[in-house]
Amino acid sequence: MFNIRTTTPHVPEVAAVIRAHNAFCAATSPAESCHKLTASQLDVPAITLWCAWRAEEVLGIGALKLLDDGAGEVKSMHTVAAARGTGVGRAIVETIVNAARAKHLTRLWLETGTAPQFAAARALYARLGFANCPPFGDYKFDPHSAFYTLALTGD
Repeated sequence: MFNIRTTTPHVPEVAAVIRAHNAFCAATSPAESCHKLTASQLDVPAITLWCAWRAEEVLGIGALKLLDDGAGEVKSMHTVAAARGTGVGRAIVETIVNAARAKHLTRLWLETGTAPQFAAARALYARLGFANCPPFGDYKFDPHSAFYTLALTGD
């Protein structure tokens, strides 16, 4: 089993997973299509970062970025290779969705890759009710990006 809790990106084990996430993104998408955040970029008041722990091991991370319009964006979702398929990603996304609802956000958005390595992530988002959508915010159409949204209210 594992537990999920908020963290800072500067905890060494968490920072290592952030670096692994950024390396994964860089290896699967062109640089201009990578919308990853560094540890320093994740360490701002508008972002809450969670990690899934099993004992002293970080199994995955995910973040919620508050947007100016009362919505939020899921950022930096990453499950370490050894923990993929174990429910870690789903538990982190559900934690983010619940936190967004608790903050009375109206909608969640996210961007992920279109490469085959992101297929499991796209399937997870669809299973959790996220729907494909056009680019949002400052994002532009990019064949290497898939965009999703989830309404958190009855709209």
